[in-house]
Amino acid sequence: MIVGDLLELDGLHIGLAWGTSDLLGRQVTGVTSTDLQDPARYLQPGKLVLSGLVWWQPEESSAALRFATSLRSAGVAALLAGEGTHGRVPDSLVAACRTHAIPLLSVPPGTSFRTVTDRVHLRLWGGLHGGTEEVSPLPEAARRELLALLHEDGPLETVLTTALTHAVTTLGLPDCSVHTGSGRLLATSSPPDAAEATPRTATLGTATGTRGAAHRLDPAPRRGSGGPAERLAIGPTGETPFDGWLLRPHTDPGPAAATVLGALAELLAPLAARARTGAAAQRQSAARLLRLLAEDGPGLAEALASCGLPTDVPLIPVTARIDGPNGAPADPASAVAALAEALHQLGLPFAVGPDAAGGATALVAAPRVTAPLATAHPGPAAGHGKPAASRAVTFSESSRVSGKSTASGNALPSRTGTPADKAAAPAVLTARLRLLWPALQGRLPQRRVLRAGVGPAVAPNGRELRAALVEAGYALAAGGTGGGKAGTAVGSSGELSSLAALLRGLPGEVTRTFHARLLAPLTAHDRENAVSLLGTLDTFLDHDGSWARTAEALHIHVNTVHYRIRRIEELTGRSLSLLEDRVDLRAALLCAP
Repeated sequence: MIVGDLLELDGLHIGLAWGTSDLLGRQVTGVTSTDLQDPARYLQPGKLVLSGLVWWQPEESSAALRFATSLRSAGVAALLAGEGTHGRVPDSLVAACRTHAIPLLSVPPGTSFRTVTDRVHLRLWGGLHGGTEEVSPLPEAARRELLALLHEDGPLETVLTTALTHAVTTLGLPDCSVHTGSGRLLATSSPPDAAEATPRTATLGTATGTRGAAHRLDPAPRRGSGGPAERLAIGPTGETPFDGWLLRPHTDPGPAAATVLGALAELLAPLAARARTGAAAQRQSAARLLRLLAEDGPGLAEALASCGLPTDVPLIPVTARIDGPNGAPADPASAVAALAEALHQLGLPFAVGPDAAGGATALVAAPRVTAPLATAHPGPAAGHGKPAASRAVTFSESSRVSGKSTASGNALPSRTGTPADKAAAPAVLTARLRLLWPALQGRLPQRRVLRAGVGPAVAPNGRELRAALVEAGYALAAGGTGGGKAGTAVGSSGELSSLAALLRGLPGEVTRTFHARLLAPLTAHDRENAVSLLGTLDTFLDHDGSWARTAEALHIHVNTVHYRIRRIEELTGRSLSLLEDRVDLRAALLCAP
């Protein structure tokens, strides 16, 4: 297949934005999708690159050139730019592709990336099928049957499971399973152990409970071990630590079976690319939905529906961010992928995409919370503190090839939740995310911290969703620092019930300034004296302004306490006999850097 063949595919309406005849003659080896601005390290020579151009903004004049430079360095065959996000292919991108001699094709809004991917793979598979029989480890009859199975449309899990089971049965392979790069089980020919035999629809357990294999993240693969944990990559590695597919035999396959498994992994690669393209399209739709909410534009119901979200049940916003060594947002693509992986475990409809803050934002359909099946879910963090209100929620797993998570059974509310449901559902969702978060954090490099914030469940209208998104962002900022309720990387707006929690959500510049403005005289005093007035103030407020208990705690005479408090009042200009001043000084202490 060559690049020019794309212009002749019936029904796709792909256009030529720029390209010469010799460039259109480039050979195509595969297709991938990306919305990273610098995806070079994830691309391979000869690939077609699909991009929804989510990364491009009119005010960033150099963005298109950087993107094209990245594609040229990877040696891709051509770029297919979707027109759905911006209405047309930007002129700056056309100029950048001309500069780097990259064929640029346009994909109209009515043509999905999944359709393009499928048509390309049909062409590529046809060539593979016709010319590799003599070298393929797979018998031709088995290869035909597997290709037919992989062409079936339906839930991703069903297609993969059917193909794996057929391969194991007809080729004598050991049982095997397919996992995502983060360890999420996609399909298996047979549960590798009794623990993975749990039904795919389950209720959320206690704070320390577990769920079935479909809802857990496996440990990272141990490359080169030679044992059953050895895994084969299906297609190219993902753009983030959470992407990509892996084929894992449950037992040591032996040399002959290992060769056949390698061929099976190659056969599954186009399906992995198809799922990846579907996920990219879903994230583009989510990005458009988030922009629509931010701009208070019309058509919210249609945008929600295009993302697969219901319009008659409450939605819960969830934000996620990866903090780099300096505390600033880092690697937004990984934040989106990590949050998507977490939400896939829950079997609830969701839409997740990149946000303007350098992280990820998702809208999740609120789960049905039922009081009769009482199950304790954690408050501050899994395994810490007293259990919160006893509730139960039913989740189910049914992820389709498109990358969206859908629910079945009673996983979704059949009606708009009651006020009690709206209050309990975010707490249940927070508890489940906290159980999943350590495994996701383990996929990141050192000095990178994955954090999240869960907002309230609200009606799916613009005003309430915008307010809930603000609360989710505040919960993210308030979580992950300090102890107690902040000791978890997943914060919840429902836990913002104290002054300390409220202050943790403020920007660091604000809290540092407030601390210095009120307490700088005490800080200067303590630098030059052995007696700590800051410590005295903290102890005095901790003991509710009791002179006697403060003296006992500091092991000093009560008259000394009186003297120090007078000195604090002189330096700060505040009176500790007034509640308002006590609150101000307590807040300043809590804002200590």
